[in-house]
Amino acid sequence: MVYSLAASTLTLAAPVGCDTSSAEGAEPTAAEAHGPSRVLMTGADEEMLVLEVTAANKVVLRLPRVEVGQGITTAVAMMIAEELDARLADVDIPLAEARTKGNQYTGGSSSVSSLYGPARALAATARARLVTAAARRWHLPARRLRTRDTMVVAPDGRTATFGSLTAAAARIHRPDVSSRPKPASEHKVIGRPTGRIDARDIVTGKAKYAGDLEVAGAKPTVVARPPTLGGRLVSVDDRAARAMPGVHAVVKVAGGVAVVAESFHHAFKARDALRITWRPGPLASLSDAAIRSRLRAAVPSVGAPPRGSAQVEGEFEFAFVSHAPMEVLTAVADVRADRAEIWFSSQTPMDARESIASAIGLPKSKVRVHVVRGGGSFGRRLNHDAAIEAALISKAARRPVKLMWSRGDDIRHGRMRGASHHRIRASHAWGRVVAFSHAMASVSESYEGQGLAAQGGVAVRGGVTTVAAGPLPSDSGLYNFGRVSGSSGSVELAMPLGAWRSVDSGTMRTAEEIIVDEVAAELGKDPVVFRRGTLRNKAVKAVLDKVATAGNWGRPLPSGQAQGVAVHEEYGSCVACLVEIDATDPKNPRVTKVVMAADVGTAVNPRGLEAQLMGTAVDGISTVLRAGLHIDRGAVREGSFADFRYARQQHSPLRFEAHIMPSRREPGGAGELGVPAAAGAVANAYARATRTRPRRFPINF
Repeated sequence: MVYSLAASTLTLAAPVGCDTSSAEGAEPTAAEAHGPSRVLMTGADEEMLVLEVTAANKVVLRLPRVEVGQGITTAVAMMIAEELDARLADVDIPLAEARTKGNQYTGGSSSVSSLYGPARALAATARARLVTAAARRWHLPARRLRTRDTMVVAPDGRTATFGSLTAAAARIHRPDVSSRPKPASEHKVIGRPTGRIDARDIVTGKAKYAGDLEVAGAKPTVVARPPTLGGRLVSVDDRAARAMPGVHAVVKVAGGVAVVAESFHHAFKARDALRITWRPGPLASLSDAAIRSRLRAAVPSVGAPPRGSAQVEGEFEFAFVSHAPMEVLTAVADVRADRAEIWFSSQTPMDARESIASAIGLPKSKVRVHVVRGGGSFGRRLNHDAAIEAALISKAARRPVKLMWSRGDDIRHGRMRGASHHRIRASHAWGRVVAFSHAMASVSESYEGQGLAAQGGVAVRGGVTTVAAGPLPSDSGLYNFGRVSGSSGSVELAMPLGAWRSVDSGTMRTAEEIIVDEVAAELGKDPVVFRRGTLRNKAVKAVLDKVATAGNWGRPLPSGQAQGVAVHEEYGSCVACLVEIDATDPKNPRVTKVVMAADVGTAVNPRGLEAQLMGTAVDGISTVLRAGLHIDRGAVREGSFADFRYARQQHSPLRFEAHIMPSRREPGGAGELGVPAAAGAVANAYARATRTRPRRFPINF
């Protein structure tokens, strides 16, 4: 359902995934903001898209998602340009600020799939009204008119820009031509590899991130944090810091002591001058070995194997991992007695506004959250730690602040992927797998409420607890493995955790794909041939065949080098990955080649999808071979890219190929899809090259 808004330009609003006759929840358009016009129809909605065609011949859609480098603004611009027959350069996709109602969640690889239908329907309706407006102006049948390059074209060659028609189109409620989206066979923009619409702005510095914003009076702010997770402030001597030049305020917050200064240089200098006594956090006696031991003990039993079967078994450990987005967490906050305004990059801005309002004691109607583009996320910006902390500091300091978490702040005190332990058993008989069991335990949070965590501290309930086991929907249903079962347990630790790209699949599928390789070896079968004979889904077989052919699976390689392969299916999509590795020096392995193939349904922007797959390949290389976090007596050992060893250019594959399988079905998810397959392929390649069975990841840790 699409609604006209009362405005001087053509402005349409559409609720996504909702059948109510309403348009409440959308922010006023640019046209409405400067005049008395308001939304004509009100009610509840799930998710609102608002499209405006301006007199300047620009098509503007304010997006209820955040751009964190994944390319969603480009993908949505392509959808709009396709249905409007507009030039891509004429489509602007600003980010919508937090609303009172609806869905503004960016995550779960859901953005393209959830917006694909509604965005196209909205643009198709706008096109129908623009064509009708031109037909009535020229006294011609609307069916004889065509659209191209952001204008309507008559049979005699006359043209009218959309901008020149927008006022007339805004008054049309029953267009004279169909407002249905185009069939896939007519697509000219969707499916064509396209560069990012914001690429030039990014490389020239025009694109603004939270740290670039100039908010009146907002001063650079940093926080001194405890040496251990959940450590508490006992006392602080701030006399030297306050006396330093450029220092405006020193305030205590839940996570430590904040310094507000004229520049970040002044703020860091003053922070280092603070003399602080800390109380150790609740995990001060706990280190990696103890955590691994507790996790191992918390893994449920996999039960008894079928009678007469042989077993292939493995236990796998995965370390904590930081998100480490390239742009460090930054938030600008201006909190007054009666209102607050916050600027930051958020995947959950509506939840953030509610949490911020609760933390600072204001009604959420008095809190305004501006969503700013982010320089990476990988799940980190689902949480709004920095924004809540910035708001609390602003309130305490009684002035606007620009808070920056340093790289060390986020790695040592921010969210991380929880460590996990997996126990897998594949039972085989008569040349096939007859039962497959996967039991695991992972670290979970033991503190109450996101608000406390976001403020930098933790409320602990007993420090460490082992939780009862529950069912685990095992990924191994991908294969025809007979009786498939799974179960899970957890160990609660007072530490901040968060969803890391691909969440559980990144560890579960990696471990399972290693076992699949080992079962193939046990049965004397080639890993690709074995998978082809046991995979349930034809689409997964097709992507596996593609990488095997394109990657020349089975070609001879020198000693110490090998290929590995893995597959994954999730989000209505599937992917396969083939890796070649040089592990002549097992302590310094190098992935030399990666070939990936993905079936995601309609790939709106194949170039963007290729970039997503390339990123997941680097994630797999990093978390399998190099990058993890150690816990030493309640503290995170790593604090920068110098010791949190994420893959750099020298560790990237010398050759990367991405093959996008043709499809006309609607899009599935893609952003997280490739991580499990890439990680599994890297692990399997390393195992074959070194003739070992890796069980702890990252391998060189």
